[in-house]
Amino acid sequence: MTTIDTTDTSPSRRVKDESGVPLLEVRDLHVDFHTRDGVAKAVNGVNYSVNAGETLAVLGESGSGKSVTAQAIMGILDMPPGRIPKGEILFRGEDMLTMSYEERRKIRGRKIAMIFQDALSSLNPVLSVGYQLGEMFRVHEGLSKKDAKARSIELMDRVRIPAARERVGDYPHQFSGGMRQRIMIAMAMALKPDLIIADEPTTALDVTVQAQVMELLAELQRELNMGLILITHDLGVVADVADKIAVMYAGRIVETAPVHDIYKAPAHPYTQGLLQSIPRLDQKGQDLYAIKGLPPNLLHIPRGCAFNPRCPKAQDICRTDEPPLLQVTGPEGAELAGRGSACHFWKETLRG
Repeated sequence: MTTIDTTDTSPSRRVKDESGVPLLEVRDLHVDFHTRDGVAKAVNGVNYSVNAGETLAVLGESGSGKSVTAQAIMGILDMPPGRIPKGEILFRGEDMLTMSYEERRKIRGRKIAMIFQDALSSLNPVLSVGYQLGEMFRVHEGLSKKDAKARSIELMDRVRIPAARERVGDYPHQFSGGMRQRIMIAMAMALKPDLIIADEPTTALDVTVQAQVMELLAELQRELNMGLILITHDLGVVADVADKIAVMYAGRIVETAPVHDIYKAPAHPYTQGLLQSIPRLDQKGQDLYAIKGLPPNLLHIPRGCAFNPRCPKAQDICRTDEPPLLQVTGPEGAELAGRGSACHFWKETLRG
């Protein structure tokens, strides 16, 4: 069996620039946190890529390394205690890890923006939302306060906040959770970036508002042909918006697939468990499925496959040998485009 290059997990790239270089490419990224109790290995060799107009969904439980990878991309990790001992983060072919602070600052916000999961704590409670939106234009484009305010009202209108002109002076606590998340989206969209990283953008929102927020993101993405990295633990959120999926566990990508393929036939027991955990209408009255055990302690990641203590299919080899991300093949041995699984027994899992 051959290993799969996770920087090319899409069966057909939608849009590339003229050079054919991906918009963003993460290569063999490692992130450690040095603590009093030891070194926590939060990210362990992550590889993925995103192109213009493409959506990559990064899935996994809390502690799997999804958000830490995003923070490393944005350059907002606290270092120390964080450290990036190895890896590359290429934006349009240039490694951001080798850039100066000023060079990276010009990319952050203008070229790559991030939507954080908790809008209330991400917004400054003592500044109006209009002032905070306008800061993007004042700092990056040198606009006057008056012009920045006008642009802020336009943004609030664009993300469908009612009575934007009257509410531009309101404070974050005066908006509902869904409206605050729209403000965060407006802030990320302000400078029309090439890539947006949305970290759990629908957390704590009800189902109806979740759908509205995701629809808005998809609409803005199509309009501007942006790349989108959608970080979530909810497989139900990404089914209609993602092009490809990367599933993370214990700081590693354990499965990659085009979005519809992973729902039809997961090739890793962890992905299979996540899918089985989704509530279904045809299972009324039955207990919800839950993956047994707890995610591993990143200070002491189990030997072999990190999922082996919780895996119903684990065998002796799983406890000694760490599986690489292997190319998944079809019944006739043909490679399935964009499909990879870090499981010694992916064939058995794929067959169900």
